[in-house]
Amino acid sequence: MGVQLPTAFVKRMEQLLGEEFEAFMTAYDHTPHAGIRVNTLKIPVEDFKKCSPFELRPIPWCATGFYIPHGTKPGLHPYYHAGLYYVQEPSAMSPVELLNVAQDEAVLDLCAAPGGKSTQIAAKLQGSGVLVTNDISADRTKALAKNVELYGVRNAVVLNESPDRIADAFPHFFDKILIDAPCSGEGMFRKDEDMVKQWETHSVDKCVVMQRDILRVAASMLSAGGRIVYSTCTFAPEENEGMIAEFLEAHPDFDVVPVSSEAGFAPGHPEWMSEEVASAYPELRGTARLWPHLVEGEGHYIAVLQHQGGHAAAIEDHTESEDLTPFEDKDDRALNIDEAYPRKKPFLSVREAQTPSRQGRHGTGEPKRSGRGVDGKSGKGKSGRGLGGIKSRSGKENVKSAVRSPQDVLESYHQFVKEQLEVSFTGYTVVYGDRIYQSPLASHRLDGLKVVRPGWFMGTDKNGRFVPSHPLAVALRSSEAVRSINLSSSDAEAIRYLKGETLSIPVERMALRNEVQPKGHTLVCIDGYSAGWGKWQDGMLKNEYPTGWRWTSV
Repeated sequence: MGVQLPTAFVKRMEQLLGEEFEAFMTAYDHTPHAGIRVNTLKIPVEDFKKCSPFELRPIPWCATGFYIPHGTKPGLHPYYHAGLYYVQEPSAMSPVELLNVAQDEAVLDLCAAPGGKSTQIAAKLQGSGVLVTNDISADRTKALAKNVELYGVRNAVVLNESPDRIADAFPHFFDKILIDAPCSGEGMFRKDEDMVKQWETHSVDKCVVMQRDILRVAASMLSAGGRIVYSTCTFAPEENEGMIAEFLEAHPDFDVVPVSSEAGFAPGHPEWMSEEVASAYPELRGTARLWPHLVEGEGHYIAVLQHQGGHAAAIEDHTESEDLTPFEDKDDRALNIDEAYPRKKPFLSVREAQTPSRQGRHGTGEPKRSGRGVDGKSGKGKSGRGLGGIKSRSGKENVKSAVRSPQDVLESYHQFVKEQLEVSFTGYTVVYGDRIYQSPLASHRLDGLKVVRPGWFMGTDKNGRFVPSHPLAVALRSSEAVRSINLSSSDAEAIRYLKGETLSIPVERMALRNEVQPKGHTLVCIDGYSAGWGKWQDGMLKNEYPTGWRWTSV
């Protein structure tokens, strides 16, 4: 056997599985299955199949998912850095498929890090609606935010909050909620031996307490007629059927939507909790178990919970509004300065100036005071002393360290968009300190929350000059930038760019729109798909690929 399993785990599984136990144990002698999921925010599945550098075999339960051969290293291809696919364990693709996300919906991924399921949800939304993606661990939100950005998600808000605090801010707000709950991880033993080592300390009993609280709160955030998908990667019935039985007892206005067995999914086992549970909640057999000896994937449990109410009655109506000129609101509500939370790492004070561009489905258009800040950036700027010029010790005005007003920051941003891009944005333009975001939510929805990203990070104002961000670049299409350069994935140039090197690019290779001059910010694409920024001048492309994102062969 390839994996040394805990004795207590083996004894329990033998008791539960009976005749299936031997087949279950044999699965641990097999190599785990590797998979990728095509990012349809950037490339259609059929187009990817034509250009895929890997041998692909469809995953039955996910139309965008494919098995790839064992030993393949998809993270070492330029397409990974261009965000064309996400490397994901095949079974982990199933919960989002059962969430049944439709465009224009508001979706919450409550336990989201490292972000695979969030990017899967975002691909189904296709830039419409709103995705709120959250993790309670501050460290884990770093990977979450990076994955949301790498895969070109334009309509996501990233939070680092407890479920209770999100519920206070979003009562009956979401059409769909995914709970990929923290669990004892038994289903990952074959794939990750660290889970085996952690199993005895990361006990089932501890996980049940967390899961119970998460499920309790989630119902209060769901709109009438909405759907919750609860999933774990464990076999323990206490964390699976037991949790759903408790939820149904407390929430009789929910039904279990039966999961099809066509893809090899097995039914739930309420009798593993007790005969009383099996008798009271026979619908728990409609939940799904993914067993490593029955499907080509690791162990999972999934329950689909549908609210019985009418269609999204508690959600605000979809409205559209014309673009508004920044700060033309007569009552000054468009400019709000809140320093109530100074320097609380990693979320610092906020200076916000919000202007609705095209009002989103769930926004009210009325900006209010924001709470904590974003990205570990202080709204006070480098000086930390508020608006206006900062005087040096000599008493002279220090122009370089002057903190620019939100109006000025927005002016440089809008000028860049007008001159450099051919794209219209939806949602709300929001300024946090010197950073600019396009948010799918009106600002008051995030009031007081720990916000990692309030939306699509567009760039930074540096003394009146707007510097576009890497997340802006990777979410753009080549047709949306006035300058672009295409590199081939089969050429060393693409790797050199991803390593951060300066490239020699003749002007003839540039795609220029609107008779723009070739000098300036240039969208760098790999086989036509955006990968980052460069600055072109006199035949040389200065590399703007961020250090923390660069190619490594490790």
